[in-house]
Amino acid sequence: MNNQKNFVLLGAVFALLTVVLGAFGAHALEAPLEARGSVETWKTAVDYQMWHALALLLLVALRIDGRAAKVAGYCFCIGVTLFSGSLYWLALDGPRWLGPITPIGGLLLISGWIALIVATCKTQKLHSTLAPRVSADK
Repeated sequence: MNNQKNFVLLGAVFALLTVVLGAFGAHALEAPLEARGSVETWKTAVDYQMWHALALLLLVALRIDGRAAKVAGYCFCIGVTLFSGSLYWLALDGPRWLGPITPIGGLLLISGWIALIVATCKTQKLHSTLAPRVSADK
C-alpha cells in the first residue's frame, strides 16, 4: 500500500475511533471519569485525535507529497497513538508510567506540523482532490 492510501486509511480509522471513544466516554464512562476527575483528560485525547485524523486526510486531499510529507504523516500517526492513547489510559486510571509518554506524543504531533509546513513550502503547486474538475471541452 502506498503512503497516501495508508494515511487516508489511518485518518479515517482515527476519526471513526474518535467518534466511538467520544461517545463511549460521554455515556458509558461518564460516572467513572467524573469520579476520577478525568473527564477533561478524556476530552483532550478525543480532541487531539480528531484534529490529527483530519490533518492526515488534508495531507492526502491536498496531494502534498515528498519526504517531508511522509514524515508529517508518520509523526501524526505515531503522535496520536502515543499522545491520545496515553491520555485515554491515564483517564481510566492506567499505570502512571504512561505519563511521560504523553509529551513524547505531543512532540511528535508538533514535529508533524513542522514537517507539513516544510512539505508545503517545497511543493510547487497544491493539487486539491477536493477542487471541482474543469473540462477542456467547454
